[in-house]
Amino acid sequence: MNEQNFDYLKNQVKYSGFGDSLEAPLKELIQKGEPDFSLKHQADFGGDTVNANLHFRKSAMTDMYFFNKYDLSLTKSGQDEPAINQTFYIGKDNNITLKEGYNLLDGRAVNKDLVNKEQEKYNAWMQLDFKETDNQGNFKLKQFHENYGFDLQKALEKHPIKELNNPEDLSRLQDSLKKGNRQSVTFQLEGGEQKRFIETSPQFKNLNVYDSNQMRTSESQKETASESKSKTQKKDVAEESEDLPSKKTRKRKRAGIAS
Repeated sequence: MNEQNFDYLKNQVKYSGFGDSLEAPLKELIQKGEPDFSLKHQADFGGDTVNANLHFRKSAMTDMYFFNKYDLSLTKSGQDEPAINQTFYIGKDNNITLKEGYNLLDGRAVNKDLVNKEQEKYNAWMQLDFKETDNQGNFKLKQFHENYGFDLQKALEKHPIKELNNPEDLSRLQDSLKKGNRQSVTFQLEGGEQKRFIETSPQFKNLNVYDSNQMRTSESQKETASESKSKTQKKDVAEESEDLPSKKTRKRKRAGIAS
């Protein structure tokens, strides 16, 4: 067995979010020398369950194995609906961890530092498009780049979140949201402090807010409605401004003045 290859693979599996539990079966299957094999892993996130099937393949030229991909299946707590499935590919760059995969399958967005085909680095929010699949049946990934306009800090500041007052709490909150988590926070309201849960919604440039029972609140919509009203007002002003020259022109014509 190629010990160096095994050490690399066990660390790759571990840091992809699958922990140490697969180390022993991974070593055993590598020692058997099979051309390819898979390992199963189950994890619970709250009441939700994810089942993963990790795929490994041996090189046709050497004794080295590669961790190529994992199939992930999400079963929601208390729901009879069929599980949601997605395959995440493992390579040199742009890998998705198990927790990030769960968050994506649960409909949330994940922020990643990525590398394009030209090996240029960039940052983007990613979210699965459940309305469109590729040729392999995978949901397509939507990306919202930095120039799209979603600013996490500004989105947070639109809400009375207590954790924004402490730099360390703010940093932890931002890191958690970037991983795609629905994060618990404290809202400072007139009636006192109240527990809320928040998650990012980069496509709509805001946050989704949930109460202590994980029910969506109207606070998610307030800023969107406000921004929409502001945009409408700006549009009306712009249209009125565009109309002004034509009104002046008509007056000048009626007065017999050449333009």
